[in-house]
Amino acid sequence: MSDISKDTTLKELAALVSTALENANVEAVLVGGAAVSLYSDNVYQTYDLDFITRHSGEAISSALEPLGFTRKGKERHWENPNTEFLVEFPAGNLSFGETDMPIESAGTVSSSLGTIRVITPTQSVMDRMAAYIHWGDNQSREQAVMVIQNNPIDWEMFYSWAKSEKIDVSVIDSLRYK
Repeated sequence: MSDISKDTTLKELAALVSTALENANVEAVLVGGAAVSLYSDNVYQTYDLDFITRHSGEAISSALEPLGFTRKGKERHWENPNTEFLVEFPAGNLSFGETDMPIESAGTVSSSLGTIRVITPTQSVMDRMAAYIHWGDNQSREQAVMVIQNNPIDWEMFYSWAKSEKIDVSVIDSLRYK
């Protein structure tokens, strides 16, 4: 059993989960709001840790049970009674808008409790901008700004992605120079 408690931070929990998955040979990458939390130094806080993986629920359960997580029914959610964070495994590929990327394109963030496989800051901005553009999610635009303000962004990669997604770059420039 792990030392997960109500005081365990998102980064600590992400490291514990990421390490447990890796040790069980379950390739998974942290995405979404949890990546924004990491890259914004928790200016944005979420209580959902979303990991993209192609592995089965059974493989995930086997990896997470030693940490005290149990699966909620047949859903893609795992919970631990010692923390308010949920760990989720949404179905699908690692994608930003209509652009699929290999899990290997993600980066890593180190913590005292292990290494977190997580989308890069550039991918995080792509993810948030896709939500803003395609669903009109203004909160995602604000999250993109948080990531941009705190991290180096590969602007060449970002603009190439935006072009392929047919996103008006003036929207991106307004974020970049904010």
